[in-house]
Amino acid sequence: MLAYTYPILGLFWTMLEFFVFVLWIWLLIFIFMDIFRSHDMGGLAKAVWVIFVIILPFLGVLIYLIARGGSMHERAEAQAAQQQKAFDAYVKQAAGTTGGSNVDQLAKLADLKAKGVITDAEFEAQKAKLLS
Repeated sequence: MLAYTYPILGLFWTMLEFFVFVLWIWLLIFIFMDIFRSHDMGGLAKAVWVIFVIILPFLGVLIYLIARGGSMHERAEAQAAQQQKAFDAYVKQAAGTTGGSNVDQLAKLADLKAKGVITDAEFEAQKAKLLS
């Protein structure tokens, strides 16, 4: 028979220790991300914070959270806004290269030709550029 030697309280304690360990690793990762994401610190200040957090991890994390923790959310928000802006610009650029924009430009060229602003030769040259 299998003997039961691990009490239920020991199991809960082990689960709590594992959870705290994962939480600690997650906190360290976010602090390092915040250190390197921060544009208001120079390279030397970043190096000092990294060394401080590595050499004295508990004290370093605690002091970092007290000193700079309040603005961690602002930096994360700014990074997310910058990424969204870059994504929107990429989508606009990618959508702007579809055939719909060429159709719009051809319609504008035809309108300019009809109004007499451009000549037939200019219209054909611009049309050839758009279609190539």
